[in-house]
Amino acid sequence: MTKKAGLGPENGGVSTQQAAFVKKPKKMFAVACAVMASLTSMLHGYDIGVMSGAIMFIKKDLKINDVQVEILVGVLNLYCLVGSIVAGKIADWIGRRYTIAMANVIIFAGSLFMGFSVNYAFLMVSRFVAGIGVGFALMRAVLYTAEISPASPGVSSLHSLSGILLGYVSNYAFSKLPMKIGWRLMLGVGAIPSIFLAFAVLAMPESPRWLVMQGRLDEAKVVLDKTLDTKEEAQLRLDDIKEAAKIPQDSTTGNGEGVWRELLLHPTPAVKHVLICAIGIHFFQQSSGIAAVVSYSPRIFEKAGIASSDGKRLATIAIGFFKTIFVLVATLLLDQIGRRVLLLSSVGGMVVSLATIGFSLTIADHSETKLTWAIVLCMTMVLAFVSFFAIGMGPITNVYMSEIFPLRLRAQGVSMGVAVNRVVSGIISMTFISLYKAITIGGAFFLFAGIATVGWVFFYVCMPETRGKTLEEIECLFGKMVGWKEASKKMNDVTVEG
Repeated sequence: MTKKAGLGPENGGVSTQQAAFVKKPKKMFAVACAVMASLTSMLHGYDIGVMSGAIMFIKKDLKINDVQVEILVGVLNLYCLVGSIVAGKIADWIGRRYTIAMANVIIFAGSLFMGFSVNYAFLMVSRFVAGIGVGFALMRAVLYTAEISPASPGVSSLHSLSGILLGYVSNYAFSKLPMKIGWRLMLGVGAIPSIFLAFAVLAMPESPRWLVMQGRLDEAKVVLDKTLDTKEEAQLRLDDIKEAAKIPQDSTTGNGEGVWRELLLHPTPAVKHVLICAIGIHFFQQSSGIAAVVSYSPRIFEKAGIASSDGKRLATIAIGFFKTIFVLVATLLLDQIGRRVLLLSSVGGMVVSLATIGFSLTIADHSETKLTWAIVLCMTMVLAFVSFFAIGMGPITNVYMSEIFPLRLRAQGVSMGVAVNRVVSGIISMTFISLYKAITIGGAFFLFAGIATVGWVFFYVCMPETRGKTLEEIECLFGKMVGWKEASKKMNDVTVEG
């Protein structure tokens, strides 16, 4: 078997035999584990969706102003930052599985507290508790799904199947109840699935990559035997993981020291490239305005000219429906089309949609009469925006991030990505009302369109395709910010030659 020097397993690549193994279909057991981890992340989506409608009742009941509304809606993201930072260390200490279980327990407590909140201060404390749990869940679900699934995992995108649609439906279902009861049920009902998931995840196996890092190689081999098709494939994957973690083939222990030093203080060109791509994709995902659309959709539709409360709630349900459908479509397309093509197409569609939303809202804002065509155009483009987001930018962000970090840096790298994601999302959510009051609602969306355009250029120039490659092989693609295409071509030549 022929392969080019420098790209074999000893240097982070894979042989043709290994590549053949890792592209086999995955067992349903691995898929079930990925889905279970994804369900935990859906609880964050539920909170986003339900808060968009509940906040209208909370504002009236607790008599809070728009600044307090912004803080209440967006502060969960900053609390998530604390949770994600803490979760990185805890997950390396007790494992991915127990960290996910802990996340569900914390979310359960936070949801109950929100349901029994009697004033704004208590509600803010409850949001803090829930935010810590969500921070745990967001980071661990992404990491676990990538580590439990073999290479080319379309299933890895399942974590992006959020509960936003369920949150919107909950808004509509409880909106007919008395105001003081309705919004508390909207928030409190999120505790129900979290407690079941806390116990359900205990039936999942631990991440084989985490087990290798702990030196528990026999246990890692057992997990790989369950999630891969053959014992030979499991052994090859185990060797790949050990190599990526810089553990000798005959070693029984792992070493995770110095990770932050390697990641931040003395990164190699490849690690620096990976870090820039990970932070960049998370920044542009949130700064393009998705948090504003899903969190303040009733206000956006009101600005467009929809006066009916039921009309605004039904329109938000449509947002959740389209988002869910197109994330499912993305799951099917990720491995067929590839991450890069799907991402660029997605962001391009988002730019057009955002600019058109800005145009329609500007026209509606300056009109003294209700313009039906502007309402229809705004609604259509909002649905188009969330659809383009859900088919590419949404799921690809976490899939891509979990693929590009080397194993030894993955926990801390994913933690940094989630931190950037939550900070930017929090800033957008906590300033959107003030922003559109300052530059108009249409101006806000023109700003988002401009940011998304810059993001498209960044993705085109800096981010290589990762489709069809193992999590370890991908390391070879990074090192030159604008010269990665040459490395990709060499890798493809090796595959053809083999």
